Amino acid sequence: MRISHLPLRLATGAFILNSGLEKRGLDADSAAGLQGMAAGAIPKVASMQPAQFGKALSTGEMALGAALLTPFVGPFKAGAALTAFSAATLQTYRKTPGMTQSDGIRPTLDGAAIAKDVWMLGAGLALMLDGLTDGARGVAKSTKKSAKRGAKKAKQALPVG
Repeated sequence: MRISHLPLRLATGAFILNSGLEKRGLDADSAAGLQGMAAGAIPKVASMQPAQFGKALSTGEMALGAALLTPFVGPFKAGAALTAFSAATLQTYRKTPGMTQSDGIRPTLDGAAIAKDVWMLGAGLALMLDGLTDGARGVAKSTKKSAKRGAKKAKQALPVG
């Protein structure tokens, strides 16, 4: 993991892990409220029992937060998971009545709490891009090393004189 990833991973990982921990043992009304909002963006969620949805949401958030805080989870995988999660929250924001102003983008006062999750989308995309470019740099380095080794072997194989 690159040191430049630490701020993104610590901030998002701790925030999401804490959110998941706070959702453990949600009461039925709170779980149903969250489920109702999520169902507008992800219709399949409506078929779940509220308690089941609350437990799945809590577990998913804790798993994502832990993955972001774990150094051996690569930046591309961590970023992809964060991007998917934040895209789902932003879709919920867009689809829930009363969250956006008439233009469908800018938040109302009620929507500001979810709209701010756009920062997680940016962090996820940054991690994914770094993961892709790190992978490309790794391939370029290994190709360059292989070429140097090949040139050295070829030079050694040349007859002297």
